[in-house]
Amino acid sequence: MKIDLTDSTASKINKALVQGRRAIGTPAIGMVLTLVIVTDEENAYDALKAANEASREHPSRTLVVIRRVSRSPRDRTKSRLDAEVRLGAEAGTGETVVLRLYGEVVDHADSVVLPLLLPDAPVVVWWPVNSPLDPAKDPLGALAQRRVTDTYSAEVPVRELNARADAYAPGDTDLSWTRITPWRSMLAAALDQVVCDVSAVEVEGEEFNPSCELLAMWLADRLNVPVRRSQSSGPGLTAVRMETTCGPIVLDRADGSLATLSIDGQPDRAVALKRRETSELIAEELRRLDPDDTYASALRYGVDRLNTSSGEGPGETPAPAATAVEAAAEAPAKAPAKKAATKATASAPAKKAASK
Repeated sequence: MKIDLTDSTASKINKALVQGRRAIGTPAIGMVLTLVIVTDEENAYDALKAANEASREHPSRTLVVIRRVSRSPRDRTKSRLDAEVRLGAEAGTGETVVLRLYGEVVDHADSVVLPLLLPDAPVVVWWPVNSPLDPAKDPLGALAQRRVTDTYSAEVPVRELNARADAYAPGDTDLSWTRITPWRSMLAAALDQVVCDVSAVEVEGEEFNPSCELLAMWLADRLNVPVRRSQSSGPGLTAVRMETTCGPIVLDRADGSLATLSIDGQPDRAVALKRRETSELIAEELRRLDPDDTYASALRYGVDRLNTSSGEGPGETPAPAATAVEAAAEAPAKAPAKKAATKATASAPAKKAASK
């Protein structure tokens, strides 16, 4: 069921939701949270599709906030709110309200969203693209217990990771971090099977994929060893190699779906490690609403400390890859920044670490 409202208000939208629920025979509200999606017109369809699929596991009221750009100065002074209310089969297992904001109300989206939040239910805000530098201080982010961004969509992912570390607040998370959950689980399980010390790690993946940096920072933070970030043709993460006192441990995924786990002295085994859809990533994030301290610790480790001779602190002299991060952050254009980062990272020598 769809209800279109032109030049509407939050009060009219709430009335339409009540009338719609009665019309389809479900007057009770059985949703567990409010999911606010802040996006543009181009990415709204994909984001809403992912949210509807995730609602099968987490029935929710989904509010899609789309800021429309006014073409003339006269239009920018006129505020207008158009809404599209979807219920029943059109909205998965919850309710969906698509909000299109025009004029001055674009800068006050929180005043539109606030009356539409479910009472006494947690709020999650998700920016599929164009996320704010400080999500916790964003007017919409301030309403939420969890704030989900995606550095993969950023123009310069490495610079975005540094900004996320500087502005981190409890409740922040990143879909680039969610993507590596299976990798972290598999690597932790592999280390549980041996009794030895890890001396060095290499994380291999495609260029400009922040999940590779996050996995490298997590390993460096947890193992306190030097971690080298190397590049491959992808897709995504392709391999992790750990040097240990018991021999190498390698988790290699060349095709994006099936990986091979190799532990010295044991037969190789195939493990399922497919690349997941956005709906699966969102569903995973909605399972937990408490702060992710592991993500915070890995993020604060810092990209600059990768590819160094030691994983023990910022006092070590960084390899040229760290200089590339600074160059990318200062570059005004997308292409030159990525080119500088690529060149410097590819030439950064990996220093051998002594076994413990």
